[in-house]
Amino acid sequence: MDLTEFTITQAHEGLKKKEFSSVDLTKAYLEKIKKSDLNSFLSFDENWAIEQAGEADKKIAKGDFGMLCGIPCSIKDAIMVDGQKCTAASKILENYVAPYDATVVKKLKEAGAVILGKTNTDEFTMGASTENSAFGVTKNPHDKTRVAGGSSGGSAASVAANEACYSLGSDTGGSIRLPASFCGVAGLCPTYGSVSRYGLIAHASSLDQIGPMTKSVEDAKIVFEIISGKDPMDATSANYKFEESKTQIKGLKIGVPKEYFAEGLDKEVEGIIRDAIKRAEKAGAEIVEISLPNTKYAIACYYIIVPSEASANLARFDGIRYGLSKPGNDLLDVYVKSRGEGFGSEPKRRIMVGTHSLSSGYYDAYYKKAQEVRQLIRDDFAKVFEKVDLIFCPVAPFPAFKIGEKVDDPLSMYLVDLYTGAVKLAGLPGLSVPVGKINGLPVGLQIIGNHFQENKILSAGMWIEKN
Repeated sequence: MDLTEFTITQAHEGLKKKEFSSVDLTKAYLEKIKKSDLNSFLSFDENWAIEQAGEADKKIAKGDFGMLCGIPCSIKDAIMVDGQKCTAASKILENYVAPYDATVVKKLKEAGAVILGKTNTDEFTMGASTENSAFGVTKNPHDKTRVAGGSSGGSAASVAANEACYSLGSDTGGSIRLPASFCGVAGLCPTYGSVSRYGLIAHASSLDQIGPMTKSVEDAKIVFEIISGKDPMDATSANYKFEESKTQIKGLKIGVPKEYFAEGLDKEVEGIIRDAIKRAEKAGAEIVEISLPNTKYAIACYYIIVPSEASANLARFDGIRYGLSKPGNDLLDVYVKSRGEGFGSEPKRRIMVGTHSLSSGYYDAYYKKAQEVRQLIRDDFAKVFEKVDLIFCPVAPFPAFKIGEKVDDPLSMYLVDLYTGAVKLAGLPGLSVPVGKINGLPVGLQIIGNHFQENKILSAGMWIEKN
């Protein structure tokens, strides 16, 4: 019996029946991590993990424990875990140790979860392939010559390779859903505000969202229920209580955006996604062709707003307060040397683009205009959700690509966010569910819901997974 293959539900049942202990479970995962060559983890603390498992076993012995108690997980290395390194996969934070827990981590700890370690990411979560990490690329467990997706590539790979039972990632433009699709796991990007961002190293504050990456959609629901809700430490968090939905596919109106099935979509990916849509139609769902006319502006709009917010957020990494600090002749010299050596090429690119977009004389032409377009994109989705319950579409235009294939072409890398970026600009929830494979490479179906309708997308995802 390989303990690392269990879902959260199965592991919980095993712990309840005393078939194994949390320590047994944790040791099994640690062995996998130690033998792995995927580079999914940037750090893990074996002694601390076993200590946490021992505490969980005490709770389990008393018989009063929740679904996550004693279950080992991994955390993306942009989310604070008190006393553990938090590098955001950047040289500038290489030796930074988190002084507190992110709210989501606090909630996991209260639930008795066992934290194994921190997973690899694109530097400051900027990228779609985890190739921008200062500490090496994460390989796809299905084909080690290919990327795991990004930016939460380490989280997705750790779950897909059974190196963690589940993981927390973050999504700014597709960073949970893309790697989930590429690695064949379930990935939920919740509605903006439904999960606290306190303790997540900021990339673009009006888009960043923490969410679960799991072996099944049911597991995503379990984790989401625990991490969601209002947080006094995050003013943008909503007073939201997850309520399970018994939504059946029968009778649902499912929108299929014509703009998402146009040029650029791999034919085999399209075939797999259309098959999933047909299954829903056979089960009694009504399929409606919809239009999101401003989709064509989404990538341009996203890549003005995100770098603008990133340039402001990354200003704090200046070699003075924390992280890498290089001595210089004066203050400016310290800034230039610390930031010049500490940041990789993608953060530098975004800082420059963002600073330009926000600068005097260009603000109205770029940032202000992008925010106006963002409202049009929101309006598109609002109109569509007056007619349909859910939207079904691809997560990515193609399956996982080869490591190094797009690394010298940032624009073609940005197009990977084609079907995920607009959803984030509108603040909507999206779920990636594995629905097929092309030559052994997983393909995910994206299920998009209206604001705070995670219950609908999760129940539809569970149906898709079982049928």
